[in-house]
Amino acid sequence: MVRLAHDEARIQNGGMASGGRIEAATLSRLLGEWTRFDAVLPQALAASISELLTVGVLADRAELPSQRVLAAALSVSRGTVTEAYEILRANEQLLTRRGARSQLRRPRPLTGTSSPSDGRLASFTGRRSAAVDLSSGALPGLSLVQDAIVRLRLDTELDTDGYHPAGLPRLREAIAAQHTADGLPSDPAQILVTNGSQQAVWLLAHTIVDPGDEVVIEEPTYRGALEAFRSGGASLLSVPMRDDGLDLDLLDRHLTRRRPRLVYCQPTAHNPTGGTLSPVARHELADVLGRHGVLTVEDTSSADLVLDGLGMRTPLAALLHEDTLSIGTTSKLLWGGLRVGWLRGDPALVARLTEAKRAIDLGAAVIDQLLAADLLSRTAQARERRRAMLLGRLHRTEEILRHRRRGWTWPAPAGGTGLWVDTGEDTLAMAERARRRGVLLAAGPAFSAFNGFGHHLKLPFWHPAEHLAEALDRLDR
Repeated sequence: MVRLAHDEARIQNGGMASGGRIEAATLSRLLGEWTRFDAVLPQALAASISELLTVGVLADRAELPSQRVLAAALSVSRGTVTEAYEILRANEQLLTRRGARSQLRRPRPLTGTSSPSDGRLASFTGRRSAAVDLSSGALPGLSLVQDAIVRLRLDTELDTDGYHPAGLPRLREAIAAQHTADGLPSDPAQILVTNGSQQAVWLLAHTIVDPGDEVVIEEPTYRGALEAFRSGGASLLSVPMRDDGLDLDLLDRHLTRRRPRLVYCQPTAHNPTGGTLSPVARHELADVLGRHGVLTVEDTSSADLVLDGLGMRTPLAALLHEDTLSIGTTSKLLWGGLRVGWLRGDPALVARLTEAKRAIDLGAAVIDQLLAADLLSRTAQARERRRAMLLGRLHRTEEILRHRRRGWTWPAPAGGTGLWVDTGEDTLAMAERARRRGVLLAAGPAFSAFNGFGHHLKLPFWHPAEHLAEALDRLDR
């Protein structure tokens, strides 16, 4: 895995700016493709910030980054940002005091909203455009999904009302059976079906975690988890990833001194680094977590995508037994459009989470669940197909990068769909330049609790080689 060269103090406080300040990396993500507007750059930038303020994504009275810092993050001149701020000021949407940051103003603040988004999931849009999209590692669907659609039969379900808040019984049985086959004995009563793993994380962040609770996360980590826990008002405690796994000494100190509400981790096919804990490191992590008795959330969303041929790893939950929730999904293995995920845990806790989910959607779509139940019986076949495809694409991607980006480095991924690339340069600015040339990139700060990893990219390797080559051609223009 990767080393984090930041001091412990910054990690412990999350590196978040105080006083409602907006970090440049956050604003860059939220702005998205702001240069596509038919306007000169200052006007386009001002219009985009104004829209984010109006709809409540940016909070009233929040402080914008300095002109110099934002200009560097957006890869524009400082004059562009200065003029954009002047436009906002003329529209009475920005207040500037001498010696202080510029502060946003919304005359009639929106009420009843949750914590503002920080844009980490902005790349998940489902759009089709001329851009070469290298911002997401989500895979296209396997042909197995089409085969299951052909076999689909609804006759056994049409006599029911179709509402299954905890999940379709036959799907809960199939998920429990798959967990059991993978080394974690499970019962259907331990399973809650969700609309993808992102909803599972969101449920935890808004049900188990109260605003102000501390949550331990890896640094870097899955950007969807950062978005969910932040939106729920959690205070994040980062633990850096080392070459052999989490910094267990720092984790132990966090658990001793702070008593966080839960620990969120990805021991297998970690997103974004692609790392997988060795058996020794896995047991050492379980020993620390078990000694403190802390609620542990093991996200196994990418665990089906291991690449080394050693098969499924021992689930952390099998080593901890109690105080563990597991998150899984069909979306990584089968298809992102099959929005079926789940939580596995103590039946009492699953029942509590089911009641929370009932208030959101009354239950996942029956057709999706029937497809998932059918496809779970073909998990071994799906895993092998994905592994064969990903290995071939990985080797080709690495060949291209070694030839065309000699200064870029990355750890060999043990799983997942992307490379965690250290480019040696500012990737926020790189992503902005790339966007103007029709290439979408996921810069490292999106995967950091405090917008760190400013030289990193998560670069998907599953795309055909010609897509990567075209993206690099555009960047080199």
